[in-house]
Amino acid sequence: MSEFESAALLLALLLVASALGFIVQNLLRDRHKTRDSVESVRLVITMLVTFAALVLGLLTSSAKNAFDTEGDSLRVYAIDLIRLDQALRDYGTAADPPRVQLRVYTAAAIASTWPDEPAPAGDYYPRQVNPVRQGSLESRGLGAMLDRIAREIEELTPQDGFHAAVLADLRRHMGNVLQTRWQLVEQARSSISTPFLVVLMLWLIVIFAVFGLTSPRNGLIYVVILLSALSVSSALFLILELETPLSGWLVIPSAPMRDALDHQSRPPLPAS
Repeated sequence: MSEFESAALLLALLLVASALGFIVQNLLRDRHKTRDSVESVRLVITMLVTFAALVLGLLTSSAKNAFDTEGDSLRVYAIDLIRLDQALRDYGTAADPPRVQLRVYTAAAIASTWPDEPAPAGDYYPRQVNPVRQGSLESRGLGAMLDRIAREIEELTPQDGFHAAVLADLRRHMGNVLQTRWQLVEQARSSISTPFLVVLMLWLIVIFAVFGLTSPRNGLIYVVILLSALSVSSALFLILELETPLSGWLVIPSAPMRDALDHQSRPPLPAS
């Protein structure tokens, strides 16, 4: 179920719960509608409201931190790709094959991870590199490209001390790229479990059912309950969107990866 569908389902459940509360209110006898009874019910439900609000606040903060962390990791990944490309340039023409493959990988990663954005110009890379799931850098095709680059770097044979030092840097940068890539893959997974989400939605349903049970029936109350249900549902939508930073409506921009591709596409500086 998508983030929008989950929020829409919660909105419908909250409104249905409120409507059921109004219906049950009409069926209650007068002794259940006394001021003391209503105040007691509201006092008990206040504890659940406070707890649900606290959980929603913590979830929002946690999801926002996860979203920001993924964005920082993507910038680090782009820097690692730039540094790897620069080291390949420093090695010389012998490292041209893996450097070309690195540019192909970066363009393909942009096209497959951000399908709703314009793809990089050119036809030098595969446009259809299906990720394991939508909004993920994890893909068998992309992984195979990086493995090929790593093998070609390992097969380089330094001719002197300078190339040996550059090759050591190449291996280190390649390791950083692989490590950061898997970090991005794992951080992009949602950390909210379905049972926890179901329990939270159950709390909110109970709260809105009690609202309908203890509130007077008039137009103002109906509007307030509708707006409250929309607000709570939109909060859940925002949390779920932030938990999936590479898919959905709220997506980390591809600008860092496009900057890396732009650097890789620049012609080498002429030798002085």
